[in-house]
Amino acid sequence: MKPDVIVVGAGAAGIFAAWRAASLGAKVVLLEKTSRIGTKILISGGGKCNICHDGPIEDVLSPFRQNEARFIRPSVYRFPSTSIVPLITDRGIEVYTRPDGRIFPVHQTAKDVVAVLKLLLEEAGVWVYLDSPVEDLIIENDTIKGVKIGESKEVGRRIPMEKTQYGAKALLSEALTISDRHDRIDATELYAENVIVCAGGSSYPNSGTTGDGWKWLKSAGHTIVKPRAALAPIYLAEPQVDLSGVALRNIVLKARGAKEVARWSGDLLFTHLGVSGPCALGVSRLVAEALETQAVRLEVDLVPNTKEEALTNRFLTENPKTTVSKFLQEFLPESLVAPFSSSCDINPLTTFGQLDRKARNRLVQNVKSWYVGEVRHVPLEKGEVVAGGVSLDEVDPKTMGSKIVSGLYLCGEVLDIAGPVGGYNLQAAFATGFVAGESTVST
Repeated sequence: MKPDVIVVGAGAAGIFAAWRAASLGAKVVLLEKTSRIGTKILISGGGKCNICHDGPIEDVLSPFRQNEARFIRPSVYRFPSTSIVPLITDRGIEVYTRPDGRIFPVHQTAKDVVAVLKLLLEEAGVWVYLDSPVEDLIIENDTIKGVKIGESKEVGRRIPMEKTQYGAKALLSEALTISDRHDRIDATELYAENVIVCAGGSSYPNSGTTGDGWKWLKSAGHTIVKPRAALAPIYLAEPQVDLSGVALRNIVLKARGAKEVARWSGDLLFTHLGVSGPCALGVSRLVAEALETQAVRLEVDLVPNTKEEALTNRFLTENPKTTVSKFLQEFLPESLVAPFSSSCDINPLTTFGQLDRKARNRLVQNVKSWYVGEVRHVPLEKGEVVAGGVSLDEVDPKTMGSKIVSGLYLCGEVLDIAGPVGGYNLQAAFATGFVAGESTVST
C-alpha cells in the first residue's frame, strides 16, 4: 500500500488534516501511536470540549502573540468557526455560545465530539491505524519519502471504514467502538510523497504527546523553540492544602515579580499543590517565562469591578453592627472567610463599628490584593498546551509546508503556537490541519 498522504498523529490537527486531504480525493493513512483518536480533545474544557471561539476572526486572532496571530491568520480565515461548527452540528452535536464567545456542546461531552470527528474520517475514507507509533521520518535530498514505523505494545489496527450512517443516539454510543477485525501494518516503513506531522507537543505525555515530532524535525534541520508550560496549573511554594477544592468566582488573578507579570479575569481553584482553573491557566505561560529570571507571587482582586476608593467609602458607611464575616461572605466562600480574616489580622466576628482606621485599610488592601503565595513551579507536562516548538519562520503559513523539506507539512501543537483558554488552541489546530491537508492535494 502506498498512500498519497501520511498523517502522523490523530489529534485535533491530524484529524482535520487527514479528513481534508481525503475529502479532496487523496488516499490517506492516519497513524496514531495510542489506542484511540483525539485523546487531548477528550480532556479539553474539563471534558466538556470548548470546540472553538465565536466572533469576528480578528477577535479570535488578537489574544495570540503577534507573531503567532500573523502566522495562523491565513488558516483561520480559510477555515473559521463558521465552517468548523456545522461539520459537528450536522452530525448530531448541539452547541451553544457563552457570552465570552466560547462554543460548547449543549448536552454532550468531549467524547461525543471525538465520535463525530471519527465519523468525518469514516465518511472521507481515511485509513486510521492505532497503536502504530512513528519512529522517524524518511528524508532524501531534502525531500520527504515516508516514515519509519516502530513496534507497539499492541498490534496496529485499523478503524473499519464502512459507510455506516449513524443516527444521533447510535452515533454517540457506537462511533468510538473499534471493530474486532484487525489489520496489521507489517511494514516498518511506509512511503508517500506527502507527510503531515501533527504529533503534538509535550504536555500531558500520557495522551501520547511526548515531543517525538520535535526530535524528528530537529534532525531534519528545523529549529525547535524552547518548550515552556502554557495553560497549566501553578504550583505554590506553600500551598494551602486545607483549601483544596475551594473556588473563587469572578476575580482577577495577578502575577507579580519586580512588576506585574500578568493578570487574568475569571475563576480560580485552589488545589493541594497550588492553584488551577481558568485564571491560573490564563497567566501560566507568562509566569513560567518570568520564573526563569525572577521570583513570582500571586495576588487576587476579589472585587475587580469596585475601585479601592469606592470600597473604602463603603466600609465607612457600612452598618456598624455588620460583622466582618458577614460582609466577606458576599464575595468569598464561607470556608475562606476565616483564613482571609486571619491574613488581615482581624477577628471575623469583629463588627465594622469596632474596626479602627488601620484595620479598615488592611481589609481594603487585602480585598483588592489578597496574597495567595509564591510560585514554585509551572509544570509543563500538566499544561493543556505547550508553548514552543517548530519555529514559525521555517513554515509557510499559507500551506503549512516546511521551508526545509519538500513534501513535509507541519500543523497543530508541534508548531510554536500557544493561545489562551477559550477554544483558541483547538481552533488553531483545526485550521492549520485543514490547510495542511488541503495543501497536499492542491500543490
